[in-house]
Amino acid sequence: MLQSAGLRVVAVQNPLTSLADDVAATERAIEAAPGDVILVGHSWGGMVITEGGTADKVKALVYVAAFALPKGKSVTSATAGSPPAPWTSTPAEGQRRLPDRTPGGAGQVFRSGRDARGGCGSRGESAARLFDERLTRAASETKPSWFVVAKADGAIPPAFEESMAKAIKAHITELEGNHLIMLTKPRSVADVIIDAAKSVR
Repeated sequence: MLQSAGLRVVAVQNPLTSLADDVAATERAIEAAPGDVILVGHSWGGMVITEGGTADKVKALVYVAAFALPKGKSVTSATAGSPPAPWTSTPAEGQRRLPDRTPGGAGQVFRSGRDARGGCGSRGESAARLFDERLTRAASETKPSWFVVAKADGAIPPAFEESMAKAIKAHITELEGNHLIMLTKPRSVADVIIDAAKSVR
């Protein structure tokens, strides 16, 4: 959908070993891009684009059911006092994974009903420390931002998504769907990204 709208699309492969490593991978993609860049981040990817999106080539940020936190905050600090996120577990080897096969795990939190057949099966493990790492930069302070709020999100509370979006003065689109809103409402999410691209061309 994005390519048919004339956009060049690059998917960054985040190693999920540290925020710095994920940002470095994103910065390499930004440097290699032949023109201006719009960064799109889903879930944890919101932290990555916030930290890594300060380059002049980056013209806009799009958060898709993602964390959009201010400088100095971590996911852990921002959610302190809330019930533990149902999608986290920390195995002995220090990796944090989505408990796809457990009751209340990713099958329920990320998906429901008709879209329960796919979406999380290839999700890799991430370092447990990721969620304790604090942002040292916040591209959202200077870059125009868009935010897709997933109104049935079971991983990040929709009300929290909305409050983060308002805090960064993002253009907000609310969609009925779960955390994997880009799979359940691909056309609507693509339209938000295309709108962001048009606005900064």
